[in-house]
Amino acid sequence: MIRDTGIGSKLWRTAVWAVVVVFVLNLLALIATVVIDSLSTRWLGTWLPAGFTAHWYADAWDEFGLTDVLVVTFQVVGAVVLISGALGVTAAYALARRDFPGKRAATLVFLLPLLVPPLTYGIPMATLLYRVGLGGSFAGVVLANLVPAVPFVVLVMIPFIEQIDPRVEAAARVFGASTWQLFIRVLLPLLLPGVLAALLLVLVRTVAMFELTFLTSGPTSQTLVVALYYAVFASGVRAGQEVDVMAVVYMVTTLVWLLLALRFVNPTQIVARAKTQGAH
Repeated sequence: MIRDTGIGSKLWRTAVWAVVVVFVLNLLALIATVVIDSLSTRWLGTWLPAGFTAHWYADAWDEFGLTDVLVVTFQVVGAVVLISGALGVTAAYALARRDFPGKRAATLVFLLPLLVPPLTYGIPMATLLYRVGLGGSFAGVVLANLVPAVPFVVLVMIPFIEQIDPRVEAAARVFGASTWQLFIRVLLPLLLPGVLAALLLVLVRTVAMFELTFLTSGPTSQTLVVALYYAVFASGVRAGQEVDVMAVVYMVTTLVWLLLALRFVNPTQIVARAKTQGAH
């Protein structure tokens, strides 16, 4: 591989790295500002706050009912992860192993929720859910989040399924394995890394999903990201530090799950597998 060492190439690499460094520094500065302000007694026009205190966390926890919000968040996320895993893995297997007329068109339609902005289909979907009595309920929030979650599982799982030699399944059939035994004893152990990766990424996406949850949630079915929005924009007077506390809780919750997901999956490997299978 011949590497360009000309002055133009060097200037281009320097410019790219400069942009990356500036972006990262700005991002870290924003995060640090929110975290410091959530611990400050007062911070106006100075480089550092006048003092530090942790009582804003207790105040915000009580005022915004963070215990109930976190419970609802984990309930919604858990339901979406389990249901999307069952439906997504099954659909991915069918798309990876079966050929039928219109397969490409069906795959494209199935993946549309990942290709278009959530608000494009979120508003009519929320209208429908309210008409059938599911709007503002826990079930409505779960159904809304399943729309992009199931296709996402399919997109992640298809490359994992396609890399398994079909002769392995045929051999299991020859030795008398039923469909259930084939799935539990043969396919599931081979697919477990992919399934775990897909479900962890769905978990992170669901925690961060604002539009669909906002459109379909009610007072008792708000997830953390929607509660944060109301804390910022709802009427009333509240300390800015309490809003920053909500932001910190949201950041920490999302970051923990994201780091856990990245522990089991490398997104570039998924893309590489998809490209390799597509080339074949």
